[in-house]
Parts: sequence; structure tokens; C-alpha cells
Amino acid sequence: MTTSPARLRPADFFSPTVAALISVLVNYGGTFVLVFQAAELSRLTPAQTASWVWAVSIGVGVTGALLSFRYKEPVITAWSTPGVAFLATVMPFTPYGEVIGAYVISALGFIVLGLSGAFEKLVRMIPGGIAAGLLAGILLQFGVNAFGGASADPLLVIVLVISYALLKRYTSRFAVVGILVVGVAMLIAQHRIDFSAVHLRLAAPVFEMPRFSLQALLGVALPLFIITLTGQYMPGMLVLRNDGFKTSANPILTVTGLGSLIMAPFGAHAFNVAAITAAICTGPDAHPDARKRYIAGLACGAFYIVVGTFGVTLATLFMVLPKAFITTLAGLALLGAIGGSLANAMADARTRETALITFLATAANVTLLGVGGAFWGLVAGLTAHLLMHGGSRALIGSPAKP
Repeated sequence: MTTSPARLRPADFFSPTVAALISVLVNYGGTFVLVFQAAELSRLTPAQTASWVWAVSIGVGVTGALLSFRYKEPVITAWSTPGVAFLATVMPFTPYGEVIGAYVISALGFIVLGLSGAFEKLVRMIPGGIAAGLLAGILLQFGVNAFGGASADPLLVIVLVISYALLKRYTSRFAVVGILVVGVAMLIAQHRIDFSAVHLRLAAPVFEMPRFSLQALLGVALPLFIITLTGQYMPGMLVLRNDGFKTSANPILTVTGLGSLIMAPFGAHAFNVAAITAAICTGPDAHPDARKRYIAGLACGAFYIVVGTFGVTLATLFMVLPKAFITTLAGLALLGAIGGSLANAMADARTRETALITFLATAANVTLLGVGGAFWGLVAGLTAHLLMHGGSRALIGSPAKP
């Protein structure tokens, strides 16, 4: 895909900005509660928790905006969600200073990996059909959840789905924007959003001196590095490849690693290229012209910085939104990405079966040895591809396609 500069008009900013807003909304309203759960289990002080929110939000915002501006592609960064889930199990039993030291070591690992160039070579070897099947499998559950919420909140889900269908018919480009407006208006009319509990206060970062130990290295840093690499970086890079973007994994690993290193003493655990929420910003719904979708990356960065500036007080605003609204909004916003990745996965008759194996194995979301379903889905697909189509040359000869 060409990334030559494109002339920007005021109208070009609207759709990418709304796509970015939805991406940020889904990130905070979905799994960010894990940060608060991990902080509570670890008995962090309110100031330390606020610093964690500040550090991950500011760090993600700055790294994503810098990468998007530099490469003129929508490089959406995020914090490691599976990493937070893992940390909730080990932080209560590890001194906080040693946890911070583990963050530093993990960040250094990503910097070294980015500078080495090894990860980019691995990404380029993955066949396009398998990459698309992996993405479809990751996103499938979000599509299912878009309709599954009807059992808990049928009126809201039905209104959003019908609104989406009508908007797609009459103004396809603004369908996702429309359901966001319709949903928020409906929730306000039903008095289901309470803004009175939100009191904006500037966040204050709290510095924690890193301490290092062999226990934290093996029990925290190494698992965090592996979980983030396999569960976030790999699918995140394949999201970019699936939509035709060619930014190398090397600078992304290096920049996010540097961001993690700088913010680690303030509580940030790991930054990475986003996968699920990135798909909202990398497809045609963000902007018909792929050369202008980098605006979504810049807007995401700006939104994250604003949230981080106010720390916990603004982040909790996103978390008071009903879960059914968040899941339905995310699922409908990702319909195009799900359909496109499925179409790409099935396009090549030669690799169709291996792509289907990747899709099904990923959608099953099997967790083994503490590593999530995206990695094992990729392993299943690549193994089937090698067995059905020959040795390593079968991979080298069929790189990921736009």
C-alpha cells in the first residue's frame, strides 16, 4: 500500500477521529477494569493506582501518535491486556519495587528485539491467508458479543443493530458514528449515565525506584514479555498487514519498548501495538482513503493523553457505561474488519483450509502454559500449512498479502 502524502481537507478528520474515539472507548470501557482489580489485589495506594493509569495512558498516547505521524499509517498502540491479567496473579506476592524492576527488564527486551530485526522477519514469513484467519478468529468473539448482549439489555441492543442497518443503507460511511450517537442519547434519556460522580482532577505521577531480583525476572518479567509478544504484538502486526499497511515491526517494538522503559517507574507495565481496537481504525470505516487513516492514530494518541492527564477520574467515566453498550458498539464497529479478514482468509484456494484451521483454532481461544488463544491459533495454522504444503520454503514463498 502506498503511503505517499495526501492532501487533507477538514472533512477528512471527522471519520478517523470518531473511529479513534470508539477505539479508546472500547479500550477503557472493556478490559481496563483489570488494572483496577490488579491494583486492588496488590494493595496499591490510590496515588499509585492513579499513577499507573497516568503512565499507561500518556505512554500509549505519545508512542501511538509519534509512530502514526512518522510513518503516516494508523499505528494504534495500547497497554498489554493479557499482561494485566497475568500481573493480577503475581503482584500480590511480589514487592512493588521488584514488579517495577520486572517492567524495566521486559521493556529492555522489546527494545533489543526491535533493534535486532528478528521479529519483523518472522511476521513477513506468515502467509496472508493465515494472517487473515488469525485476525478473523480474534475478532469473532466481539461480533458474537454484539448480539449476545441482547439477553441482558434487549432494547438497547435491538435499537443499535437496527440503527446500524438503516445507517449502512443510507449513509454507510457514518454508520458507526451514528450508532455511537444513538446509543449515548438513549442511555442519557434513560438516566443510565451518571456524570455527577465524575470529578476531574489532574493526575500526579508517583515514582517508584525499580528493584531487581532473580525471582521477579523469572516470575514476572519473562512471562510478561512472552505474553505481550505472542498475545499483542503478533496479532497487532497482522492487523496492520491485513489492511495493507507496511510499517516494519522493528520501529514499533523499539518505540513502544522505549515508552515502556520511561514510564515503568511510574507504574506502566507494557506498551504494544494494538490488535482488536486497532482494527476499528485501520479499515475503510475509518476513512475510504487508506493514506488518510493515520489521522485515527493521531486522534487516538490525543484522546489517550487527555484521559491520562486526568488519570482515574476520567478513565472511570468510560467504565460506568453499560457493558452491553460497549460490546455491541465494538462488535458492530468491527463487522467490516471481521468480514474483510474472512474474505481474505478464504480468497486463496491453496491456503483456504489452513486459513480456516487458523480461524477456528484462534476462535476457540485455548489457553495453554499461560499463553492465549491467538498464539496457539497461529501455531496450529502454521503447523497445518507446513504439513500440507511442504517445509519452510512454503512460508517464505507466501508472505502476508495486503
